[in-house]
Amino acid sequence: MSDLVDAVDGIIHEPSQVRKDGGVDLTVTEIHEVRSPGRVDFGGSELEPAELEPHPRVWRNPDDDYQWWHLESGTYLIEYNESLSETALLQPRTEILARGGTHPTVRVEELPRVPLTVAGAGLRLKENARVSTLLPR
Repeated sequence: MSDLVDAVDGIIHEPSQVRKDGGVDLTVTEIHEVRSPGRVDFGGSELEPAELEPHPRVWRNPDDDYQWWHLESGTYLIEYNESLSETALLQPRTEILARGGTHPTVRVEELPRVPLTVAGAGLRLKENARVSTLLPR
């Protein structure tokens, strides 16, 4: 198996995202709200995607280069800047967990949109925030 970093494309800042333990931190490029339900059936002939809408962003300071998402308590779908071409374990970063956010830990072969659950008073995320970690399988 090659180094995991070789299987991840779209890394924004390698010194910040590549970890000493061989993991790679992933950054958020978009957060979506689910507006209407999707459908999942037994055979797959009636699969339909959920209708998604990008969650609005706001400027924290007029001089900032990036905007923020103000997330209320609930569940959202996050999309990553990076892509993956090898099997790895995806888990939430400790920094997200400590602030009331979480997502499932799953073994992935590519990076799907992942449900992010926000508890309590909400969560503020800046564009390109490191929210998840990929670990070698």
